[in-house]
Amino acid sequence: MTTTDRADVATEAQVDTAVDDLTRGARRWAVMGTAERITLLKRTHRAVAAADDWAAAAIAAKNIPAGPLEGEEWMSGPYATLTGIAAVTDSLKKIAVGKSPASGLKTRPAPGDRTAFAMLPTDLFEFNLFNGFTAEVWLKPGVTAAEARRTAGLGALRLGDNGGVGLVLGAGNVSAIGPLDVLYELIAHNRVSILKLNPTFAGLTTAYETAFKPLIDADLLRIVNGGPDVGRYLTRHPGIDHIHITGSSNTHDAIVWGPDSDKSGKPTLDKPITSELGGVSPIIVVPGNWDDEDLRYQAEHVATQRFHNCGHNCIGGQVLILSEAWPQKDAFLAEIRRVVAGLPDRTSWYPGTEAKTAAAQASYPDAEVVTGRTLVRLDANSSQDALTTEYFGPVLAHTELPGTGLDFLRAAITFSNDKLDGTLGASMVIAPADRTAMGSAFEEAVADLRYGTIGINVWSAVGFLMPALSWGAYPGNTLREVGSGIGIVHNAHLLDKVERSIVNGPFRPFPRSIAGGEIALSPKPAWFVTARSAKGVAERLTRFAAHPSWAALPGIFNQAFRA
Repeated sequence: MTTTDRADVATEAQVDTAVDDLTRGARRWAVMGTAERITLLKRTHRAVAAADDWAAAAIAAKNIPAGPLEGEEWMSGPYATLTGIAAVTDSLKKIAVGKSPASGLKTRPAPGDRTAFAMLPTDLFEFNLFNGFTAEVWLKPGVTAAEARRTAGLGALRLGDNGGVGLVLGAGNVSAIGPLDVLYELIAHNRVSILKLNPTFAGLTTAYETAFKPLIDADLLRIVNGGPDVGRYLTRHPGIDHIHITGSSNTHDAIVWGPDSDKSGKPTLDKPITSELGGVSPIIVVPGNWDDEDLRYQAEHVATQRFHNCGHNCIGGQVLILSEAWPQKDAFLAEIRRVVAGLPDRTSWYPGTEAKTAAAQASYPDAEVVTGRTLVRLDANSSQDALTTEYFGPVLAHTELPGTGLDFLRAAITFSNDKLDGTLGASMVIAPADRTAMGSAFEEAVADLRYGTIGINVWSAVGFLMPALSWGAYPGNTLREVGSGIGIVHNAHLLDKVERSIVNGPFRPFPRSIAGGEIALSPKPAWFVTARSAKGVAERLTRFAAHPSWAALPGIFNQAFRA
């Protein structure tokens, strides 16, 4: 049986055995010392590095044609997992010698009595690989840097604490999601996991079992396949102490409230649940005086945010927010159409996409369809479905708001907070001169944007690739109003009381960035859907994450500057 056709459905007896094995493993993990945990994670890192069939299995699962698009599966699969394991291992190393996992991180005050921890760059490798990019984790208001450093570590500080057996209901769109959720459960909560794969990723079973053999051998992980019946049996299993789901709010509500999702009484679920559930993500474009190359580059940027991974991303930008007073808005929309028209045809592989796309086209009969991708214009008289329905596919809507400059930005933030469903991630585009002109008011406005990850001149999804950042909805959701979910993952420095993460990128790629006054040497990013060398960059980045060395950088840069 090959990695692409394996789809063994777990029986109830097999699930029972898996839970029994994990129960014993949880007891052993609870008493395992930090040094032994580090050794186990290092072995796991080596196993993931050797799992060459992982990317190939994901490419086959999605029927991705040979070429640049294969890079998506290297970067959002083994690369993201390798960097996540390495970052958590570094935190455990600090704990082992009596340091805080947050030691050595720079901090600064952020608006609203918040503390911001600098998470990128933190070493010379990151300075070179992500030149011009910065990232921070913002804590909840009132949490000081000293308190955060003192409490950082979460479950890794509580040796002897048995977090029990958790169920991780894996996503079916990005292959690193499930493994990284398992990792966070293990380190942050001392909880071992049974990972139920989404049926779309059943063909990755063998690759996952190879990559995570050290955890499986230690009875810290079991991987099972199956449909809704297996999922229901697992969620109600008495041996499962906690559930984490990446998926839709409908699935979450069916688990918590029962098949009818009746929220009038008590939840039918008798155990805690955390979640990451997606939503409708905005792309806010602050109007400016852009040249033709700016319009083209940012059109590619917008197209990436919606059509990367065929649009099957919980963080995919769905609503583009423009200023109706921007003289260049029509030229920008025309450039987006040209970019989309030049993208290769791509088949939507995620189940149910055709129905969602058809629903969007029914709601917007005047929508444009360009190379199989749907472009929708929203106004006061049109359907507002695109604001509240996560299409999870190749549908991009655009709308216009009044104002320019700071007035427009504030209006777009209010619109995003109040009109769009979910709070997982938001992105904005703003030229450096326009940001500078706003002064401190710009960051104060950003502080009002209630999303778990915010990308400024970079797609917010890039925060998923940075293990030190938190990943999850903006805090405050409840089981009855779950929105984009409850809780966070990743967070490799194991900070407590995290509110959000913010990533900044260059407005222009090198060398135009330098000419425009930005200190940024990064070319067009490899995650752009128009990056011609995406596969070469992503595969080399994965090899680098497996074995970091200065000797690997020239090959990465050589590919990157061919994008």
